[in-house]
Amino acid sequence: MRLIIIGCEYSGTTTLSFELAKWGKENFIDKKKETPGNQWNLNAFHDHWKIPHLNNFVVPNNVDEEKSIISEFPDSARGDWSRTGLTEEEQNMVLELSPRLKEMFQRYHLEYHLQKAFYKNKHHIMVGAHIEEGIYAPLYFEYGGPGQYADRNITMRNYEKQILEMAPDTILILVKATPEIIKKRMIEFPHNKSLLKEQDIEYVLNRFEEEYKKSLIKHKICINTTTNSIQESFVELINKVSSYISL
Repeated sequence: MRLIIIGCEYSGTTTLSFELAKWGKENFIDKKKETPGNQWNLNAFHDHWKIPHLNNFVVPNNVDEEKSIISEFPDSARGDWSRTGLTEEEQNMVLELSPRLKEMFQRYHLEYHLQKAFYKNKHHIMVGAHIEEGIYAPLYFEYGGPGQYADRNITMRNYEKQILEMAPDTILILVKATPEIIKKRMIEFPHNKSLLKEQDIEYVLNRFEEEYKKSLIKHKICINTTTNSIQESFVELINKVSSYISL
């Protein structure tokens, strides 16, 4: 099962993805047929496209490790391990890169995840990926806009053509919420080095909706987390995903 989960920051993409990763590990693998290319584990979960959080996350193996990670990365106290890949110093170094270097890194970063050696794996979840990059880069980092080098409006569709050639069964999932709920979550649970600015909430929500509709990926699911609990949204997600897969 290959999933690309997108949505405005604070909509619930990371939270639902972690729940989905745990569910897949418990339910999706036939142990008798498990091979290196058929494994489902947290290493198949990729949520590292939001600058400056550009590295695989760290998941603790024991209580002491968890305490140590939480002391360095406050977001992990709420279960958001996606912001634990780089130290605070390293994150600042990423933010200080020029737009040209940020663009180059992210382009190579995305290309790596579209190589057959990676994408041919039977199971993985990518959060944000090319669509997230295509929305946030021109808005906040001064690259990838219309007419600029590696215009993300063009590269988003080019990436999807490659995806469909390798894995036409890929599922695109849009997670959304109302602007009021996004603002409320921003205030109550602010992310360390968050990208989203309050004045941009409606614009970003509309952009994700727009790119979801424009996407070439055929299998699409939309989840609205405005009023539902995490568990209710997760059950809805599983029910919708299950219509495309065989357990």
